[in-house]
Amino acid sequence: MNSKILNSILILILLFLSCQKESISQNDDAPSDTSTEQNPSGNNTSVLSSVFDLPCVNGFAGTFPCKGYDLLAHINLPSFEGNEGSDSWGWTDPKTQKEYVLMGLDNGTAFVDISEPTKPIFIGKLPTASVESSWRDIKVYNNHAFIVSEALDHGIQVFDLTRLREAQPKQNFTADRVLKTIPTAHNMVINPDSGYGYVVGTDRGNKYMGGTHFLDLNDLQNIRFVGGYAEGGYSHDAQVVNYKGPDQDHTGKEIFLGANESRLVIVDVTDKENPKAISEINYQNSHYTHQGWFDKNQRFFFLGDELDESKIGGKTRTLVIDLRDLDQPILHHAYYGPTNAIDHNGYIKDDLFYLANYSAGVRIISIADLENKNMTEIGFFDTFPENNSTIFNGAWNVYPFFESGVIAISDINRGLFLIKKSE
Repeated sequence: MNSKILNSILILILLFLSCQKESISQNDDAPSDTSTEQNPSGNNTSVLSSVFDLPCVNGFAGTFPCKGYDLLAHINLPSFEGNEGSDSWGWTDPKTQKEYVLMGLDNGTAFVDISEPTKPIFIGKLPTASVESSWRDIKVYNNHAFIVSEALDHGIQVFDLTRLREAQPKQNFTADRVLKTIPTAHNMVINPDSGYGYVVGTDRGNKYMGGTHFLDLNDLQNIRFVGGYAEGGYSHDAQVVNYKGPDQDHTGKEIFLGANESRLVIVDVTDKENPKAISEINYQNSHYTHQGWFDKNQRFFFLGDELDESKIGGKTRTLVIDLRDLDQPILHHAYYGPTNAIDHNGYIKDDLFYLANYSAGVRIISIADLENKNMTEIGFFDTFPENNSTIFNGAWNVYPFFESGVIAISDINRGLFLIKKSE
């Protein structure tokens, strides 16, 4: 064939393919693939565009396995200009009632307006206070975010969330202040009923030997460190409550429940200058006591061990501790999930336990009949479809506390997911 004719044919073919590609990209009804191609280690090698509003049909929302929960939106990590996701939390503006997700990244914190959850808006980002880190945790009190990281010399970033009301996407923010008294920390928990923060997962060589530091947040213009607790050892995570559970000996006291690597420790922290140990409980096959949360009646405490699945095998295990008597905690029972994935953070709203289960995504478990040791998985949304194995990929955190019913999932590999119970 004449070379000029052949070249002309090739040019026409390329033009045709180009037009077809443009036509597909402009078609709003074209199916979208939200998956991330990954190498065996789970690191991102290429990321396709995020998508919105996919119902859970026949066990899938797009490419994501699901049961009873629809995908409202997915924003991938490149959209946040980040490489890894970590913790997340939520804030509802008391003036506008808009809901926002605060998502931790390796290089900062993303702020996302989810008041229209199928059309979330990435408002902007607060860069890390020092260097990048895989660990970034966030809590909210009195319209302020408190952000900690294990990054070197990070401190605690304090950010006034009301600044988001007038902010125009997309921008880089600066912290209102950075508290450097504690250079690094794994997490910070806040008791909204007392106005105190508890910084945990700190340097084991400091005054409190990696235990908790107390932070008075009642005057945000004069935040003060007011003591700490070292006797229980290193605290990885915790919950602190004004106690109103069944043990009348402790009614009204401020109680710290710490996941302290090998056990749960329970401490009366009402008097910040004189915290008092109440009790602690160990359990069989303890490998790393990670995080826990009270049920709505403050009787049962749900405790996760992050390393038992990978060290000894078996299904995802959650330990349910009976704290009817805070001085004598006992193991009520152990719940085993349907997969072998590692459990991470779990929270309770009403009679549902929401568990961020790494490679198995988020599992939603009914605890309405907990007295009789009955726990039933009623739904799930799997943000890591590749497998359900004992690897540190997938869902890091779940935030189920928005009044709208929107549930936020922060995923290490794929970014932010917004889901909601199917109607």
